[in-house]
Amino acid sequence: MITNLEKEADSNLRMRKSDYRVERQVMDEEHLEVVAQRTEKTKFSFKDKLKENLRCSGPKARSLLFKLIPILRWLPRYSVQEWLLGDICSGLSVGIVQLPQSMAYALLAAVPPVFGLYTSFYPVLIYFIFGTSRHVSVGSFAVLSVMLGTITERIAPDDNFMIISQNDTNGTVVIDIVARDLMRVKAATMVTFICGIFQILLGLIRFGFVVTYLSDPLVRGYTTGAAVHVLVSQLKYVFGIAVPRKNGPLSLIYTVIDVIKALHLTNIGTLVVSIIAMSTMFAVKVINDHLKSKLPIPIPIELIEVIIATVVSSNVNLTGKYGIEAVGHIPKGLQAPVVPDFSLATSLIGDAFALAIVGYGITISLGKIFALKHGYQVDSNQELIALGLSNLVGGFFQCFAVSCSMSRSLVQETTGGNTQLAAAVSCVVILVIILEVGALFSHLPKAVLASIVIINLKGMFEQVTDICHFWRTNKIDLIVWIVTLIFTVLLGMDFGLAASIAFALLTVIFQTQLPKYSILGQVPKTDIYRDVKQFDEAKEIPGIKIFQSSATIYFANAELYEEALKQMSETNISRLLLKKKKRITKLKQKLKKQEKRDKKNARKEQKRRKDLESGTDGPATITETIGSDSLEMDSGLDSPSKVSQKPEELSLESLGLQKPDVHSLILDFSPVNFVDSVCIKILRNIFRDFKEVEIDVYLSGCHWAIVQQFEQGGFFGKNISKSQLFTTVHDAVMYCKIKHNPSTDQALYMNGTPALPPTQDQEEEPTHVSAANTKF
Repeated sequence: MITNLEKEADSNLRMRKSDYRVERQVMDEEHLEVVAQRTEKTKFSFKDKLKENLRCSGPKARSLLFKLIPILRWLPRYSVQEWLLGDICSGLSVGIVQLPQSMAYALLAAVPPVFGLYTSFYPVLIYFIFGTSRHVSVGSFAVLSVMLGTITERIAPDDNFMIISQNDTNGTVVIDIVARDLMRVKAATMVTFICGIFQILLGLIRFGFVVTYLSDPLVRGYTTGAAVHVLVSQLKYVFGIAVPRKNGPLSLIYTVIDVIKALHLTNIGTLVVSIIAMSTMFAVKVINDHLKSKLPIPIPIELIEVIIATVVSSNVNLTGKYGIEAVGHIPKGLQAPVVPDFSLATSLIGDAFALAIVGYGITISLGKIFALKHGYQVDSNQELIALGLSNLVGGFFQCFAVSCSMSRSLVQETTGGNTQLAAAVSCVVILVIILEVGALFSHLPKAVLASIVIINLKGMFEQVTDICHFWRTNKIDLIVWIVTLIFTVLLGMDFGLAASIAFALLTVIFQTQLPKYSILGQVPKTDIYRDVKQFDEAKEIPGIKIFQSSATIYFANAELYEEALKQMSETNISRLLLKKKKRITKLKQKLKKQEKRDKKNARKEQKRRKDLESGTDGPATITETIGSDSLEMDSGLDSPSKVSQKPEELSLESLGLQKPDVHSLILDFSPVNFVDSVCIKILRNIFRDFKEVEIDVYLSGCHWAIVQQFEQGGFFGKNISKSQLFTTVHDAVMYCKIKHNPSTDQALYMNGTPALPPTQDQEEEPTHVSAANTKF
C-alpha cells in the first residue's frame, strides 16, 4: 500500500514539473464564436413547453409513478439476506426509543401523551411509502413540538377554560382540562394539516431549493436556540410548579422570570424524581457514547426509566402521597379519522408555513448527510411531498407536525438500518403499544418525561462548540450562528427564524459589497496572472492594468466597482476628464472669438473691395493682415492644422495634457456569474471615460452566459464590440502588446515559450487555430 502511494506521489511530482506549450492565435469573442461554431439555443414558447410537459407516454408515466412513490422502485430490489436482519433490529431499537420520546414531545406540544403515540405511527407509515431517505427517522421532534406548544397554548390558554368546581362548596375555580385538551388537539391537527398542504404544494412546484437559504450555521444556531426554548418549557415539570406559557417576542425571558418567582412553590417529590431520572439517564448516555463500538444496540435507558417510574408510581401512589403529577388516562386502540376544524385555519396559516420550512429543513439536512455517507441520493422535492403527505394524513388522525429526529435517526443508522423498512418495524412496535400496552403508562410521572426531553437536548447544546470551529474557519458563519441563536431566544421560534434568514441573506449582500479588488500581474514566463500584492513574483506589465473583483457585479456594488477601478488604476480619471473638458471649452471659446474676428475682417475686406470697384478713395495698400495664422493660444496648439479637427477629437497631448502611462485596461470577469442593467450601464461609463483619456478597455474571461446577457442588455454597439472581449486575460494581454508594439521582431511570451504574433498568412485565415508541441 505504501509503495503504491509513493509511486502515485512520484507520478504527481513529475506531472507538476512537466512543462507544456500551446501555440495558437489570440482569441477574442468574435473569433472564438467562429472557431467554436456557436449555435443559437432554440427558444420554445410557453405553449410548447406546457404541451411537452403534459404529453404522456408509457415510459414517462412509469418514471413519474416510481418518482412519486419511491417504495415501488426500491422494495422489489430489496436484498432480504443482506438487509432484513439489520432493518428488524434497527426498527425494534427505534420503536423502543420512540415510545418515551413520543409521549415526552406530546407534553412539549401541550397535548395529551397518547397523541404523541399516534404521531409516531400514521405519519411514519406514510413516509415509509413516499420518502427517499433510507436512514432518517420521521416522527415527533423537540423543536417542532415546542413550536406547536406555543401555538396550541395561544389558541387555547388556560384562562379560557376556568370553571367553578362542583365538588367544592367554596366555589373554587379550576381548569376544565378535558375541554382545554380537546381544543388544543384541534389546533395542533389543523396547523399540521395546513403545514402538510404547504409542503405538498412546495414540492409540486419544485421548490425544494428553499432549503439552500437555511445554511448550516443558521440551522445549527436555530436548533441551539430552540433547545433553550425546550429546556425552559420543561422547567415547570421538573420543579412541579404551575407557570403559564408566554407567547411572542421575549416570551422566554418572561417565562424564566415566572419560574424564578415560583421556585418557592417547588414540589420536592417532583424535583427528586426529576434529579434521579436525569442523572441516571445522563450517566447511561455517556456509557452508550463510550461503548457504542462494543454494544450491539444502545442501552434503552429511556424505556427502562419509563417502566421503572410507572411501576413505582402505581405501587407507591406518588400522585396521592406527594402530589407528583402523572400522565393520566391513555385510551386503548386507534381513533377514527376526524376532519380538522377549518374555523381555526385563518389564524394558523403563518404558523403552519414556519413549521413546514423548519421541519423540511431539518429533515433534508440530516437526510443529505446520511445519503452522502452511504452513497445514495435524496430527492429534495420528493422529501417535501413525503413530509407533506405525512402531515396531511396525520391531520386527519389527530397527529401533530413531524420531522426527523436526530437522536432516533442516529439509532436507526448505527443499529444496522438499511432502508425505511426499519421505520415500518418501529410502527409495529408503536401499534402494539397503542393497542395493548399504552394504558399501563397512565401512572407515569410527567417529571420523567420532562427529564427525557431535557437529556435528549444534549446533542443540541453540544453545538455550542461550533463557536470555536467557526472562529477558526469563517467569521461570517460565526456571526450568522450567534445572531440566529440570539434572534431565536429573544424573538421566539417563528419570528426568530424569519429574522435569521433575513440576516443571513444580508450577510451575502454585505460580502458582495465588500469584495477583494486586485491588480493582477503576470507570473514570469507563464500565462498565469495573480494579485501583485499577494504574490511577489507577479509583475505588472508596463502600459497594461489588469483589474479583478472577487465578487459578481450587480446593482448593489456596481458603483463601488467603478470607484475602486478608478482609484486603483493609478490615473486620476475624473481630474483628467475635468481638465480635458476645461481645455476643450476654452479652445471652443477662442475658436468662436477667432471665427467672429474672421467674419468681421471678411466684411471689412468685402466693403473695401466694393469701395475700390465703385471708385471710392481708399488706401492704396493693404495694411491689415487677415487670416488664422495669427491665432495663438495657451492650449498647446502650435500650428493651425491642429485646429482643423473638432476639439473633442483632439488628443491629450494636443490639448497640452500629459498622456497616462497606461494605454490598456483589462477587466477580468472570470469571477462574475451574472450582470444586470446597472452593471451594463456602469461598464458603458467605464468604456466611455477611459476612452476619453486614451485608455483602451477590454474584458476577459466572460462566461458564455455573461455574453448572452450583454447581448440582451444592448451592451454591444457602435463603441463596444465583441472584439474587445477575450477568452482569457493572457489573450487580452497579447492583443494589447501586439497593438502597441506592432513590430514582428519582438517576441511575445506565452507559457514560457517565445511566440510571435500571427504572420500574414495566418491573418488571412482567421479561423485557423494551431496547437502543437503539447507535452505532459
